[in-house]
Amino acid sequence: MSRFKKMDNLLEEFVQKSVPGCACTIMQNNEIVYEGYAGYADIEAKEQINARSMFRQASTTKLFTYAIIGMLYEEGKFLLSDPISEYLPEWKNVTKYKTLPNNELEIVPLENPITIKDVVTMACGLPYCMFPDLNSSQPVVVAMSKALLSISGDRRPTLREEVRAMAQVPVLFEPGTRWLYGFGSEITGAIVSEITGKPLRTVFKERIIDPLGLKDTDTYIRDENRSQVVKNYSKNEDGSLIKMSADTDADYDPNITPMGARPNLLSSSNDFAVLMQMLSNGGSYKGEKLLSRGTVDLLRTNYLNEVQLRDFNHNNPYLAGYGYGLGFRTLMDKAAANHNGSIGAFGWTGGSGIWVEADPKENTSIVYMHNMRPNEELYHHLRVRAVAYGCLN
Repeated sequence: MSRFKKMDNLLEEFVQKSVPGCACTIMQNNEIVYEGYAGYADIEAKEQINARSMFRQASTTKLFTYAIIGMLYEEGKFLLSDPISEYLPEWKNVTKYKTLPNNELEIVPLENPITIKDVVTMACGLPYCMFPDLNSSQPVVVAMSKALLSISGDRRPTLREEVRAMAQVPVLFEPGTRWLYGFGSEITGAIVSEITGKPLRTVFKERIIDPLGLKDTDTYIRDENRSQVVKNYSKNEDGSLIKMSADTDADYDPNITPMGARPNLLSSSNDFAVLMQMLSNGGSYKGEKLLSRGTVDLLRTNYLNEVQLRDFNHNNPYLAGYGYGLGFRTLMDKAAANHNGSIGAFGWTGGSGIWVEADPKENTSIVYMHNMRPNEELYHHLRVRAVAYGCLN
């Protein structure tokens, strides 16, 4: 019986019961020890998932940004305690919402400036606002929506334009006191661009894609990679799958999305496993050193206090047992997580079905990808995790 037969069986079960297609790559000691593919990149065209299939990474794009933040930190380009206004001057006089005894909201100045640590650890107080919603019950979302609409036009705004517009929005809490997933990653990306003097897309290519030899990773859908990009599907309540509109790929269209816009990665499971293996190794991969081991440890150290941990994983079985570092969730409690890997394993998730984790103790990286929204992450990802570590151990 193959060492990874259980993983083969799991991927086939996923395709039979749920997802259009999926891929899984496991690396250990710089070598691929498992790669498996099942189902379709395009159901209607009967195009199957393969080693070069490129998936929309969504939020796992952030891991490129955070790895680069580690590189810039090592180069002395910033300190985590630096106010972000040193790099983004419009963020100097930020305000916040304060709840009064009668539950009304008042806008007041911050007591302390937002620091780089605050934005990288998602403690700056701005949620996501992917689509403007002026009718939201949340005043911060309405304010963010107005900011986005002020810069909307025929082309996508640049990341710098987005971040500049958001500086006028009152944040939800005093920086560093709570945890809220959201716009902190965009601010982090803008800081990287300011420090390097280059669009984040360019920095991705120069700092990670080229040094690690990632041949099936890009931030645009181009003529040369179009056939590799999997189709995304939405899942109806009855379990049927519908191909998502091509309009959802506007962010990947170089004709309307400028180089300076926020990047969203496309990548294969094999390519992303190389990034995670580099991190698992302590910053090096096959002779290419991108980070020091100490800096990787800094990225995967939990930064959240007790209150912030409740914000992060309270009553959430998907994140149970994990803390949050500099852009990476990090395993702190195996029993709470029902995790059969190692304390200190770290990674993140992408909205269309991506789950990645690096385990330094096992010198291993595990990458799983599928192409469906909602991604049903609790069902799929924790099963992949359990089976992968079981096969390894």
